[in-house]
Amino acid sequence: MKVALASDHGGVNIRKEIASLMDELNIEYVDFGCDCTTSVDYPDYALPVAEKVASGEFDRGILICGTGIGMTIAANKVKGIRCALCHDTFSAKMTRAHNDSNILAMGERVIGPGLAREIAQIWLTEEFEGGRHANRVGKISDYEEKHL
Repeated sequence: MKVALASDHGGVNIRKEIASLMDELNIEYVDFGCDCTTSVDYPDYALPVAEKVASGEFDRGILICGTGIGMTIAANKVKGIRCALCHDTFSAKMTRAHNDSNILAMGERVIGPGLAREIAQIWLTEEFEGGRHANRVGKISDYEEKHL
């Protein structure tokens, strides 16, 4: 698995925690920044990561901002992206198992680094169940093909 990782200024600390987690799990990743605490625009980080995941250059992506909301909205504008905002472990598990999400978003101002690591680990290791869920995800892909 190859993961694209990015944050805006509001997610720098948790992004570093997630990078450390991926090192521990021996997961290949590229960190696309940002490395500042001064205000930057989240679409400048979310959209390139989403495009890289949608193109197949990366298998998955993780995005962090203050709430995770902005990153989620921006990433989901890219065709083929299923970005899920998760602030609990159950949602992280289910969005992989049932929705085959390919980008995880989190908010540093909402959760702490310990919980962020737990969420990311579950999301990175959970498999898509397929079956009836594949049909549902397929309906989303079909819609994208016809309307976007």
